[in-house]
Amino acid sequence: MNRGNPNGVVQMKTVKITLPDGSEVSHPAGSRVKDIVASWREGALAHAVAAKVNHIAVDLQYSLDADAVIELIDRTSGEGLEILRHSTSHVMAQAVQELFSGVQVAIGPSIEDGFYYDFEYDQAFTTADLEKIEARMREIVSRDVPFVRRELLREEAVALFKDKGEFYKVELINDLPDAVKTVSLYTQEGYLDLCRGPHIPSTGMIGAFKLLSVAGAYWRGDERNKMLQRIYGTSFATQEALDGYLQVLEEAKKRDHRKLGRELDLFQINDEAGAGLIIWHPKGAALRNIIEDWEKKEHVRRGYEMVIGPQILKVDLWKKSGHFDHYRENMYFTEVEHQAYGIKPMNCLAHMLIYKSKIRSYRDLPIRYFELGTVHRHEKTGVLHGLERARQFTQDDAHILCTPEQLNGEIRAVADFVGYAMNVFGFEYEVELSTRPENSIGTDADWELATTALEDALADNRMSYEVNEGDGAFYGPKIDFKLKDALKRKWQCATIQCDFTLPERFDLSYIGADGEKHRPVMLHRVILGSIERFMGVLIEQYAGAFPVWLAPVQATLLTVTESFIPYGEEVFKKLIDAGIRIEKDFRNEKLGYKIREAQMQKIPYMLVIGEKEMEAGQVAPRQRDGKNLGMMEIVDFIDRIRKECAAYH
Repeated sequence: MNRGNPNGVVQMKTVKITLPDGSEVSHPAGSRVKDIVASWREGALAHAVAAKVNHIAVDLQYSLDADAVIELIDRTSGEGLEILRHSTSHVMAQAVQELFSGVQVAIGPSIEDGFYYDFEYDQAFTTADLEKIEARMREIVSRDVPFVRRELLREEAVALFKDKGEFYKVELINDLPDAVKTVSLYTQEGYLDLCRGPHIPSTGMIGAFKLLSVAGAYWRGDERNKMLQRIYGTSFATQEALDGYLQVLEEAKKRDHRKLGRELDLFQINDEAGAGLIIWHPKGAALRNIIEDWEKKEHVRRGYEMVIGPQILKVDLWKKSGHFDHYRENMYFTEVEHQAYGIKPMNCLAHMLIYKSKIRSYRDLPIRYFELGTVHRHEKTGVLHGLERARQFTQDDAHILCTPEQLNGEIRAVADFVGYAMNVFGFEYEVELSTRPENSIGTDADWELATTALEDALADNRMSYEVNEGDGAFYGPKIDFKLKDALKRKWQCATIQCDFTLPERFDLSYIGADGEKHRPVMLHRVILGSIERFMGVLIEQYAGAFPVWLAPVQATLLTVTESFIPYGEEVFKKLIDAGIRIEKDFRNEKLGYKIREAQMQKIPYMLVIGEKEMEAGQVAPRQRDGKNLGMMEIVDFIDRIRKECAAYH
């Protein structure tokens, strides 16, 4: 008997849906997201690649069995582009398997600005192969093939991929936690892939794409595993967006700091010395010294004290800090007289030992220790990238020890320092707050205090930020400053890390106003970060054409003929004595040739020395853009250089 319905009519279950505009409707349970949205507003699905149901991304084919809030994911949004690119990587994998027999597919995620897929294949993919793959991808896109999701028990999925000879997929499934009983698969035409999704509805929604390059990549990033071939590509919603991105890539090639480092004679990375190790040439060392001298002056102005710690410390100390348990895969170790030592990857331990060397009073705090400290980190060869990812680098590292009451002011002061520095060097920046990672030390209470301190300081400084869940340091949360270069690329440089844990582990204390011992809080912070990385970004920011205050060579002297060399030497000495960074080119070459070479070296000023200049006892400066400034007194030129540098000294 149907007691709830006297007419005996079976009522279909309905679910309440909150639509993107906030309105509410009811639909039969089991209705698909795409059908609900299509009935809501004409054209609503035109640019939607997927949706969020109760804030979780799903395919548009997803069926609703309970009340839900629906949001659409537009193909031009960050999330939408990620889904679009991941779907494009599946199409690429399909094209590769159709064109090259015996290929095994590994993993193919979306990444910032694009996607890649790793393949095992016994022949190297060529540029011509990329063109073939692209052409086949266009065929698949033109057929508007649907992406179809299905779920299988993990045992069934393992059997399916074993049968297909896809052993990388088998390994991925077998490595899932035991609690995972089912896995999701996606197909488009005959191509099958292991994937959690979501994906775009069909291949016809893929807009503009381009395959970019091929590189080697170890399976799962482990050099002990097989080397695979990684094909990189990118995808955008429109051809216009793709064209703009490709233009940026071309400009980036011209600005590549590795290329400019060779051309401007700044540095080298030599296999004889070892990968990831920078050898600074005179001009590069000069540029580095300019930056480091600026940093020292600015830190002293802000109440920092300069310290220097050793390159190696006993392993027991690294165990005490937690680095041995949580960071040792990134460290190098050595042994001295049967005693194990760790080569420092960070500077904080020595700074804590300096603090602990005597009794501290609350009246001494805050204490700010600053070190341009060289560190070593065990980076895998595949991730090394010129100055921007090296095995030895120097950080503008400081550690601030303060009372809990001083914490807010110290964090705010560091954030202001970062803003000042970015303005000096000509960078815009964005801010992220990174929270507790899974691999961490310290109590929940300490992490809560540290995270709140960072949040409050950002709020007090009225700084907008994004939250980067789970990406904090193992000992504390952090604020990361992502600078944006001339091509709007983002680079991690400055950071502020709030640490209640290491002061506890090292038993750091101060005597409070009550005469009792109290625990200080420690801030780990860098302003420019790795000096090497910052210089790499700086080279690309200016395309090697540094402003006068940063230029390793501010001016070059060019003689018209050899007869003017004696006067050229007089001018050279006066400029050297005035502190101008000057070079001389007194070769027996044509003046036009010398000027072109100086322009290629991107030197801000060329001083031509000829008969008129010698007779007048003057110089004739020419800017690197070709503008002639006319003859002027040497002291006037010196004054010009000093005025251009005055704001930075």
